[in-house]
Amino acid sequence: MLVDNGGYFPEQDQYEDVAWFLMDAMKVLGTDAVGVGDRDLRYGLAFIKSRAAADHLPVVCVNLMDKKTKKPVLQPYVVKKVGTATLGIMGVISDKVDLGPARDSLVVQDPVAAAKAAVAEMRKKGATVIVLLSQLGKVESEDLVTAVDGIDALIVGRNAPMLQKGRLIKTTVACYGGEQGQYIGRTVLALDAKRHVTTGDNETFILGPEVGEKPEIAQMVKLFDDSWNEKLRKREKEQVVQQAQKDLENSPDKFVGAEVCTRCHAQQAEQWKTTPHARAWQTLIDNHKDTSSDCVSCHVVGYKKPGGFVNASESPALVNVQCESCHGMGTQHDAYTKEHRAVTEQVCVTCHQGDNDPSWNFAQKRSKIIH
Repeated sequence: MLVDNGGYFPEQDQYEDVAWFLMDAMKVLGTDAVGVGDRDLRYGLAFIKSRAAADHLPVVCVNLMDKKTKKPVLQPYVVKKVGTATLGIMGVISDKVDLGPARDSLVVQDPVAAAKAAVAEMRKKGATVIVLLSQLGKVESEDLVTAVDGIDALIVGRNAPMLQKGRLIKTTVACYGGEQGQYIGRTVLALDAKRHVTTGDNETFILGPEVGEKPEIAQMVKLFDDSWNEKLRKREKEQVVQQAQKDLENSPDKFVGAEVCTRCHAQQAEQWKTTPHARAWQTLIDNHKDTSSDCVSCHVVGYKKPGGFVNASESPALVNVQCESCHGMGTQHDAYTKEHRAVTEQVCVTCHQGDNDPSWNFAQKRSKIIH
């Protein structure tokens, strides 16, 4: 029989994909029962319940209760025939943990009381061997099996140490498998003619390279890793864009648009209206290029810059090659400067170069727009 003690969900937010993949993988491995730790509730109760249902994975906990109905919100235990014996597997969660998003709707019952009741129920249903998946930590797990009779095997979880050889606590064989899934514990129980436990032993093994890989599982992990890493890269790019947008919004300098410039520079504005610059956006529309970022940047004001062009709907006043495209941001304009500031060719060739303007000649083109 294969069990997992719980507490396997990732600690990072927005890592739900990893959580459901681990649940999928446990089902593929043939896991008979899975416990629940407080980490497994970090995405909410609905998440783990929906994934367990989708995978038909028995997620068990006897003392995680609905606050209103006082009934278990998960399957409390599993009673299963294994060979010639009938096993009962239950899980318990600590009543001292933060339940995360589920704290408003859940309550944790006393683990000792819940375990006693569950042992009695499983015995009535024919279980001759009882296994406890505990998320109480070392000390409280040991205290529980000391207080509750009839538990034959204990899997210790939640900040559990790794002990190569398990311990016998009264009549319970305890397994200490460490953290992070680096070890697997093997508990062997000897049964009498009535299939009750007489003796037992536990040993924990490190899952090192010498254990080897199961090809189909390794392939499944690789496929997930590849798709997950791609998703992370995409998310990272989106975060960079979002941060850049925040930086733009918080910048003190912005583009103001030709309408503001015209208030003082009316004569220059009239001349500008006669130039191709004033019709630059229409050329994109005519050529169906008004959604191509490679083209848009040279046909609008301040593309992807503070207060600059976003799209034709959000910033229609910034279409075309306007004053600030050549002279700089309006908020940086010195109204009382005495120095004449000529626009150099370097400004022009940010757009007028290569395939964009193969016949570019600064002297000839400048004469058509000068004002």
